[in-house]
Amino acid sequence: MSEWRGISVFIEQDNGELERASLEVLTRAGELGRKFNEEVLGILLGHETDNLVKEASRYGADKLIVVDHPDLRHYNSDAYTEVVSYIINKYRPRYLLLPATRNSRDLAGRLAVRFRACLSAHVIMVDIDEKDRKLVTAVPGFGGNIVATVVCTGGKPEMATVSPGTYEARVSDKEATVIKETIPADLVGRRRIELVEKSVSPMPDLSRAERVVVAGLGTGGDLELIKEFANLIGAAVGVTRPLADMGIVPRDYQIGTTGVSLRAKVAFVFGASGAPHFVYGIRDCGTIVAVNTDREAPIFENCDYCVVADLFDILKALIKELGGGK
Repeated sequence: MSEWRGISVFIEQDNGELERASLEVLTRAGELGRKFNEEVLGILLGHETDNLVKEASRYGADKLIVVDHPDLRHYNSDAYTEVVSYIINKYRPRYLLLPATRNSRDLAGRLAVRFRACLSAHVIMVDIDEKDRKLVTAVPGFGGNIVATVVCTGGKPEMATVSPGTYEARVSDKEATVIKETIPADLVGRRRIELVEKSVSPMPDLSRAERVVVAGLGTGGDLELIKEFANLIGAAVGVTRPLADMGIVPRDYQIGTTGVSLRAKVAFVFGASGAPHFVYGIRDCGTIVAVNTDREAPIFENCDYCVVADLFDILKALIKELGGGK
């Protein structure tokens, strides 16, 4: 049996479109590969993927393993688990990183069980220990109020799913060598799930939005003015964890250690107290404007402009000034 070596990254795609979070993870893997002299393998499954291959090969991988099959055009739990398991058994990467998206989280859990591997989920940091070369990650807990350092102690590959927005996707100065892998004919035929219907959510990718308006618990869940203001300035809308917990909006809108990390040029934060797990999600924003009635709110220690006022009064004034009010 050959030694487990290298860093592999699952590059998620669906119907011909790459998941941006995969390229963020691939960029980080490239950094770690150069630092620890480990080969970086990108794993791309899909159908008619030529355009995707060209793009995915530019983000730090040394080799890009491509499996092209009509039944892999859309994510399928059974088919993808079988094919990625085959790739892992053949190439034996020591580390396997995936974006913490719905599909990749599903795949990661299935692979971890199959290989009896260590899996750190929804991490906000990925590194390799310089002494023993074990995978080291940072995992938020208790709603993001604490962050635990987790070390994989057994099993291969050592695995982690990485929160979207944790790292920045950057084009490398080299392109990966593309390997078109041929798989056994019966692998995708083992699936027990068929795609009956597919619908695409209109929700924006918050980790890529240049402008974001964030609603906190101080809004009381009333997002009418928040959405109107965001629409006037061409911004996406995000929320703090309490609003997501209340079910007011889907979890995909949640900002923070247990949600999405922003890299917006400007973020407006209305009615958020500034809990540590939320502040982590806006740490990479260019300019942050916060509105809160409590002048002692922790959010004011983590923003560029502080406004002590009723958020609804401020929103109404901004909307009127922008021509949206009567």
